Amino acid sequence: ALLDPQLLRNVRAEVQSNLSFTPKETDIYRIHQSGDLANLDGLDDSSLNLLPSLLTLRNALYSSGFREFLSTVTGSGPLSGKKTDMAINVYTPGCHLLCHDDVIGSRRVSYILYLTDPDRPWKPEWGGALRLYPTVVQKDKDGKEVKVPGPDSVLSIPPAFNQLSFFAVQPGESYHDVEEVFAQSSGSQHDGDEARVRMAISGWYHIPQKGEKGYVKGLEESLAERSSLQQLQGSGDQFDMPSHDVYQYDDEALKIDKTLESGCPPAERTTDETPLSEKDLDFLLKFIAPTYLTPDTLESVSATFGDECSICLDKFLSQKFSDALKTDIVKQEAQLLPLTTSDIESQTSWRMARPPYKHRFLYKQIDSRTGNDVEKSPSEMLLNELLPSEAFRKWLQLATGLSLTSRNLTARRFRRGKDYTLATGYTRNESQLELIMAVTPSKGWAAEEEPVADDTNHHKDVHHATSVTATESEEGMIKGSETPGVGGYIAYMAGDDAGDDTDDGQSNDGVEVPLDVSTGARASKPSAQKKSGKKADPAVYQAADDDEEDGVLFSMPAGWNSLGLVLRDKGVMRFVKYVSQQAKGDRWDILGEFGVDPSEEEGSDVNDNDVTSETEIDTDFDASTQVDSDDGSD
Repeated sequence: ALLDPQLLRNVRAEVQSNLSFTPKETDIYRIHQSGDLANLDGLDDSSLNLLPSLLTLRNALYSSGFREFLSTVTGSGPLSGKKTDMAINVYTPGCHLLCHDDVIGSRRVSYILYLTDPDRPWKPEWGGALRLYPTVVQKDKDGKEVKVPGPDSVLSIPPAFNQLSFFAVQPGESYHDVEEVFAQSSGSQHDGDEARVRMAISGWYHIPQKGEKGYVKGLEESLAERSSLQQLQGSGDQFDMPSHDVYQYDDEALKIDKTLESGCPPAERTTDETPLSEKDLDFLLKFIAPTYLTPDTLESVSATFGDECSICLDKFLSQKFSDALKTDIVKQEAQLLPLTTSDIESQTSWRMARPPYKHRFLYKQIDSRTGNDVEKSPSEMLLNELLPSEAFRKWLQLATGLSLTSRNLTARRFRRGKDYTLATGYTRNESQLELIMAVTPSKGWAAEEEPVADDTNHHKDVHHATSVTATESEEGMIKGSETPGVGGYIAYMAGDDAGDDTDDGQSNDGVEVPLDVSTGARASKPSAQKKSGKKADPAVYQAADDDEEDGVLFSMPAGWNSLGLVLRDKGVMRFVKYVSQQAKGDRWDILGEFGVDPSEEEGSDVNDNDVTSETEIDTDFDASTQVDSDDGSD
């Protein structure tokens, strides 16, 4: 116990009685946040009188003696007593904070002071631990040394009342996360979720400010211009896994058939006019529902995609192949995986995506060693036969109206309580067609499957420490709080208008996620088909309705047998939300990235209603963004 236990009990009581918390979710975290507590001195007298112990604690933490102690232990150099930076975060079951390094601006030391229940000791099996990641030094192609974090944490520190954890903020080194607080397992009688409340004061110590000992003119401005993530972007990306396994299509095969765009009625088309040969159709019928191979459906899909630049096709795979695939994936998921990356990669066919400040999931890429004479499982057939085939490329061009130049396919498995991808911006000038083949056999991912109660009124929306009001206890907050989803959804979001974060696609704050996306309530809905001859323009996204201004361009929860197609423009960010341990299974999908012929953009008519990726795609998902197939196969 570093600090007076009674003082912390008093602080805890003041927090429970007088501060409000706002539930917030981004790609990198899910927590309940208080307002910024740095400006306690600016509160009016009546508010300040409600928080005397918290003010005393703040003054002690930023006193000269304590700052000198931290500076000596961490070797960080002088620390500011003027620039205070602290808040109270509450983690309830399902809350988490993913891997990052805290390198922002003038931060020098990070700290966490735990205010968990002093009369009910925290159990390590509840989760919520601070975990630290190692780094290894590798040389890039130019011989420059680059620090790369490993995919597995090496130190786990469970929370405990009156425990202070701190570390120096170091670019490329201070990688850490906060383990998910795990919900009580069904049937457990040991404790309720109300006991699993990870309350802590967290914050940073900054470099000395003007007038303080150790102040260096211009240093803060210099530090604010860079972060370790930006430093690593230039030379460290070559160590990212998975690497891009791009296959360039034959240039002579790029041209698509124009009959679907010419207005020629389906009945008047001849067999010679369709780019799908009889051989192509026979091949595709082994995998795809027959409905999606008819000219009428393809014309409808192409028109919808041309209008929306995104679409979700339900029941895409044929019933026969879908059933075999589900059996295969369920069997794989039932087999226990090793715990460490090295064991997984040495004992299974899976590889681990890394570095963890960008993503972590298991993946497979196309296996060129697998010949036609080798018997394949349904999941191997999907990755190695259907999706890379010339016949499927033809189908995809018909469905989107685009000429495709290349492909990059990755089968992914996101494990419960472990895996995610953080928001990453697309940086190329040429648009890219992206495919998401959702093949997650478990249930409970979307709001339609498991309705979520809407109790948002149990939380007061407090964004600044200048608002101090009475609120419920932490136990009441849990009981009344809105039940979030279990993650695992994929989301495409507009990048920052200022362009500050789109280069590396990340920050320590993350990209804020609207609640209906978090719970899976916002997803494609079936509706009437749009008929349009408009060709999909790779440079243009449809504008959103006026009431859709949260930046979400497209979202799709984990699910079974759905195909999502998205035309992705420069600056658009994509992520897969961390899969909670509360999920009923792992998330499985195949991600396809297809190059688009740049000549498709030439001569496009961009009118006043067309917008680029900096505005939202039409997120009124009742507007023909999903097609539901009536599978006619046996």
